[in-house]
Amino acid sequence: MNVAILGCGHVGLELGRQLTDRGHEAIGVRRSDEGVGAIEDAGFEAVQADVTDREGLAAVPDVDAVVFAASSGGRGAEAAREVYVEGLRTAIEQFGGREDSPERLVYTSSTGVHGDHDGDWVDEETPIEPTTEKTEVLAEAERIARELPVEYGFEGTVARYAGLYGPGRYRLERYLEGPVTEGYLNMVHRDDAAGAVRYLLEADLARGEVVQVVDDEPARKWAFADWLAEQCGVEQPPKRTKAERLADDDVSEAGERRILTSKRCANEKLRELGYEFAYPTYREGYRDAIEAYRDGERGL
Repeated sequence: MNVAILGCGHVGLELGRQLTDRGHEAIGVRRSDEGVGAIEDAGFEAVQADVTDREGLAAVPDVDAVVFAASSGGRGAEAAREVYVEGLRTAIEQFGGREDSPERLVYTSSTGVHGDHDGDWVDEETPIEPTTEKTEVLAEAERIARELPVEYGFEGTVARYAGLYGPGRYRLERYLEGPVTEGYLNMVHRDDAAGAVRYLLEADLARGEVVQVVDDEPARKWAFADWLAEQCGVEQPPKRTKAERLADDDVSEAGERRILTSKRCANEKLRELGYEFAYPTYREGYRDAIEAYRDGERGL
């Protein structure tokens, strides 16, 4: 199987490594020299191109599957639209217009499209309720990913990621030092974020569907922070209620919405499809980071 990974960053590099290790051919696509170098260092083919540039994407070879994992770099809704909507549309049209078009697309989205559910459970059947301009863009991109490929004779899958963590993104100090605001954390380790997409491709599952990629146990932020402190051998961090945090003068409108948004994301569908997690919960996923912290390493 030949797979093009567009926007081959934090998750895409791991996906490329997993595919390559299992005998597939991965082609990573990044727009910067540094990004291309990271792909080459990971041990698979790199192509320098921008996902919004149709002519640039023509340099990517024909493939069996396209994974759209590009990032807007944490910028606002306008930048998100350029990448997730216009870039996704450009990529689908570019690959779909080829004589040898791909068999499927996987678009990596976010559980942020669910909005606030006051701590209740949400799954793939729960109507999405985006609450910010950026999550509205993500919801539009999900629709494009499922509908537009059909016009070109292939199918799109939406892999809806929870909060990503893993090497370089453990953010230990954030939870060890606090203050920690109440609410839920829905998480998935980088290796499982990549592994789930690799599994869906290899097993040829979930064509035309949405699959939530989240681990087995949504965690209350306060409980998670206390567990982390205990494991790291430090005092429990200070905690704040939502009302206390919202009383601060530095809370933006977007930040207020994030504080008020609460939900628990279910992964029954991914489990029923047969995926086995390398890190079923944060307890397994944070083990390496905790050991490194106790050995004196910081900034994880």
